[in-house]
Amino acid sequence: MGIWQQDTDLARINGWAANTMLETLGIRYTGIGEDWLRGTMPVDARTRQPYGLLHGGASVALAETLGSSAAMLTLDPAKFGVVGLEINANHVRGVREGTVTGTAKALHIGRSTQVWEIRIEDERQRLVCVSRITMAVVPVEVVTK
Repeated sequence: MGIWQQDTDLARINGWAANTMLETLGIRYTGIGEDWLRGTMPVDARTRQPYGLLHGGASVALAETLGSSAAMLTLDPAKFGVVGLEINANHVRGVREGTVTGTAKALHIGRSTQVWEIRIEDERQRLVCVSRITMAVVPVEVVTK
């Protein structure tokens, strides 16, 4: 089970995408380990900028999706939720087609904050983007009302 406090069934987690930006961008959760969460996103008309490259904002959307979902999985959802405080991204390689894969790993899991690093790679495992997200851990009623 590792760091996870919830059921980590990928079908259940992918169900969270219904009627959200994740569904629109084609983001899918594809793997989970003891301390990491992985997902993919296609590089296509939905995720490219006008020059034909993967849009930096799409990379950030994938990073935030993976980091915030991973953070949520470390908590009891009846008691806590998470909201983003800050995200940054360094875009190091352009991608024109195919699929990118992001992997989120925790740098810090505290009572009130979490920090996650998300590495996004192309199909040849070359680094495309590295991102870091800081999440606030809040009472569940803050995110559900």
